[in-house]
Amino acid sequence: MTRREFITLLGSVAAWPVCARAQQPLVGFLSSRAPEDSVDVVTAFRRGLGERGMIEGRNVLVEFRWANGDYARLPALAAELVGRPVSVLVAAGPPAAYAARAATSTIPILFSSTDPVKSGLVVSLNRPGGNATGVHLLTTDLEAKRFGLLHEFFPATSLFGALLNPKYPAVAQQAQELSDAARTVGRPIAFQNASTDAEINAAFAALAQQRVAAVLVTGDPFFDTRRNQIIALAAGQKLPAIYHFREYAMAGGLMSYGVSLNEAYRGLGGYAARILNGEKPADLPVMQSVKFELVINLKTAKALVSSFRPCSAPAPTRC
Repeated sequence: MTRREFITLLGSVAAWPVCARAQQPLVGFLSSRAPEDSVDVVTAFRRGLGERGMIEGRNVLVEFRWANGDYARLPALAAELVGRPVSVLVAAGPPAAYAARAATSTIPILFSSTDPVKSGLVVSLNRPGGNATGVHLLTTDLEAKRFGLLHEFFPATSLFGALLNPKYPAVAQQAQELSDAARTVGRPIAFQNASTDAEINAAFAALAQQRVAAVLVTGDPFFDTRRNQIIALAAGQKLPAIYHFREYAMAGGLMSYGVSLNEAYRGLGGYAARILNGEKPADLPVMQSVKFELVINLKTAKALVSSFRPCSAPAPTRC
């Protein structure tokens, strides 16, 4: 081997990692939420990838786009990822799923969404068809169940409250389910809408003025990005509240009931790896949530109990 041939060979070897890195498939991750509120779900997604042999930075790349609860930003963020172009587009949350669907009809889409058949994301759960599949998150579908739990814990409560985001796609369904649930137990419910930080503050002030005894915060990615603000307002008013994900209870909220978000995103990671390995979204059934969690923060519960005094009611209530 000549000196020139040897130098050429060394140059080729040195350049190989760069070339390999450039050839790695790219996964786009579009989220309705904020990065600081999604650390656990991103970790779960990476775990799902890794369990099927896809390691970020080694044989796959992931690019993230975050709407931070501002749904109006999602179409532009989806267009950015489609233009990269990505090999798979993960759409976290219903608003992100709708933006992804509008952005591409060819790139595989993996969504986490409520009722994907009713919303038109797929033809059916078992045979999705088209370029999309993912996980059916039972969040909106559990609003009535969460209200029932709140009523079980506070059966003598005269007035319940509910916080909704009027910009959330499923808000009409949420309001209807809660109205029906309240009617079933014969208790009134006061609705407050909020889609900005200032409106959240105003909504809690209104709930206090209406003297609601407990509140249900509906499932919504925007509220997830304002989790600490909401929990602080509920604590400041000594207002018992129920939420849709365990992250709220872990952060100081009274209780939560809902699906395991980490399990859902672990499943999405596995599906992303399968698609990168050649499978088609149309052939992958939509996964459904099978793990449900009731989480109660005992420290918060004890703090709330101290704000009640015994009455003739069968459970603690405001007197």
